[in-house]
Amino acid sequence: MFQSKKISLAIDGMTCAACVARVENALNAVPGVTRATVNLATKSAHIDGMVDPSALVTSVENIGYEANIIAEADSRSEAERASKRSSKAKNNAFWALALSSPFFVGMGGLLFGVEVMPPPFVQFLLASLVQFGLGFRFYRSSFKAVRNGSATMDLLVAIGTSAAYGLSLYLWLWPDHEMAMPHLYFESASIVIAFVLIGKWLEERATSETASALTSLGALRPSIALRVINGQEEAVSLDKIQIGDHVLVRAGEIIPVDGLIYSGGASIDESMVTGESLPIRKTVMASVIGGTVNLDGVLTIETRAVGAETILSRVIRLVASAQASKAPVQALVDQISAIFVPVVLMIALGTGLGWYLFNSNYETALINAVAVLVIACPCALGLATPTAILVATGVAAKAGILVKDAASLERAAKVTQMVFDKTGTLTIGRPALTAIEGSDPSTVIVLAAALETGSTHPLAEAIRDEIKRRGLKIPQATDFTLMDGAILATILGEQFIFGNESALNRQNINLDSFHSRIHALASEGYGISIIADTDRKVPIGLIAFADPVRETSKNAIAQVHALGVGTTLLTGDNQGVANRIGHELGISAIISDVRPEEKAAAIEAMKKNGAVVAMVGDGVNDAPALASANVGIAMGSGTDIAIESAGIALMRPDPRLAPAAITLARRAERTIRLGLFWAFAYNVVGIPLAALGLLSPVVAGGAMALSSVSVVLNALTLRLWRPRL
Repeated sequence: MFQSKKISLAIDGMTCAACVARVENALNAVPGVTRATVNLATKSAHIDGMVDPSALVTSVENIGYEANIIAEADSRSEAERASKRSSKAKNNAFWALALSSPFFVGMGGLLFGVEVMPPPFVQFLLASLVQFGLGFRFYRSSFKAVRNGSATMDLLVAIGTSAAYGLSLYLWLWPDHEMAMPHLYFESASIVIAFVLIGKWLEERATSETASALTSLGALRPSIALRVINGQEEAVSLDKIQIGDHVLVRAGEIIPVDGLIYSGGASIDESMVTGESLPIRKTVMASVIGGTVNLDGVLTIETRAVGAETILSRVIRLVASAQASKAPVQALVDQISAIFVPVVLMIALGTGLGWYLFNSNYETALINAVAVLVIACPCALGLATPTAILVATGVAAKAGILVKDAASLERAAKVTQMVFDKTGTLTIGRPALTAIEGSDPSTVIVLAAALETGSTHPLAEAIRDEIKRRGLKIPQATDFTLMDGAILATILGEQFIFGNESALNRQNINLDSFHSRIHALASEGYGISIIADTDRKVPIGLIAFADPVRETSKNAIAQVHALGVGTTLLTGDNQGVANRIGHELGISAIISDVRPEEKAAAIEAMKKNGAVVAMVGDGVNDAPALASANVGIAMGSGTDIAIESAGIALMRPDPRLAPAAITLARRAERTIRLGLFWAFAYNVVGIPLAALGLLSPVVAGGAMALSSVSVVLNALTLRLWRPRL
């Protein structure tokens, strides 16, 4: 059955960047594949195209690796695979170390002039168990690699250790009888294999730590839900819950589904999904997210999303996709890896020939060539980028920042200009009262509330909120009449009008006493509604309202500037509103009166002037601008986030997460470049030292194992990052 979708494979047997290139080439050669990417850190492949999955498995197996289809990105199964790989690597390392321990003792004795190396036969026996037992994997992998015309790190290890083992066997079985038993090199072959296997174990342990965020997200999903039918409670498997079902959640329990609170109220801890550190109080009709925790109440929730459509499932898919993606910088590593092993083989051959021609000692020539083969391991090159991406995307998700792919993270590190939408991004997205003016403000707000009775307009909601805050009672209004820009009604026998200046002018209301104040507030971008007595034709008072700035917006803008990034406010509001908000927050440039379709053109103009632009918007009406920017950052709440509209999505409406995303991207880029630097530097320094005879194969083996582990540990330092909130 052919599928036109994303297919994921678990790949076993990959050891270095050269393996990644081999598997990628094999998968991309399968008819129907449009794109295949392979990740060394997660030991997985992700394929786009219309292709039979079994053909993909066959193509991987034909080049010497094992492949299994992963139906869907599942953090739990990935954790299990990582655990099995780590356990197997640990066992191999333990036995290799145990069998090589007599060699370690013998080498230690030589340092003090004491001969405690085992007899030749014991050396042969121990070395054979390590070489052809625990080290058989290197031969199997190398054979398949050579058969397919490629070369990997396993080939370097197999050739190097086989040369040391073969030389030792020759010197032991065919000694020069005129001399004492020469030094054998069984210990070099065994200890090199032991070091490689120890390094693989440490690497597997450290790499599994990089995916901990995804594993912890998957653990948030409960397996059982308490369904309520006709007042009866029934514990059922979560996969049996359907949309519309009512689910009971008691205090301290994890909310199992996305939905609306049908009854009850509670404080909800959403930190594990949105990164919001403070509990949020929610009551009837409020939305809740599956995976969050009910802290202190009893809730009945009406299910609105289940399975793959829940916010948590979408987050897990997005994080898994980002962790599987490749950063553009990885392309350079892939190009180097394709020629790395053949070049090392040539250097090793040249080293052996050079030393033999220099001093006619084939032992020295062979040992130095072996040292070159052993120390030149491309593992670190293959791990530097994917492990850093794994950690960065995982730690970002914990903070409520979802990175769509590695390319978005790399572009975010280069941002020089951050453009903000206003409504719903820097402001809360709904009006609030900012001023009530008149001889008696309480009378003004009470009359306005009476006139707005039954209205669902956001301004009416703001007025009712103010009434509740003041503890006032709303009088009854009758005989409502709607007109353009105003509403008329009778209250306690008198007729009143509530509306804008134009509507009141049409009713011949004399606004002279409020004229200067109306225009002063309007020039600052405030909306104005006036209440007047229509019988006496005089105003009673006015209400000024505005979409208030978020408490965190000013700090967010300051953080952006601290990063050396410019800021622009790009809004469809009029110039008065835009100037007031922009100046209040300290934004560098202000562009107002822009229609949604014109925002994208404004972004393109900035890019043409050389800016690397990040656009921060709500992800709905800002979709064209988000797509036009170098990096789109969609900001929303956990339940309405527009994940598909941007390269980075913020799980809660906090603009401080935008500069936090840039900060993390820059730190991730530094971590990647540092890892690649050490990986390259290690080989640039190590290979010449080995070729010059300054490193023994044993030291080279230890250094090679250490290089991979150090690169992964370097990536793990990203786990210390926290957003500045």
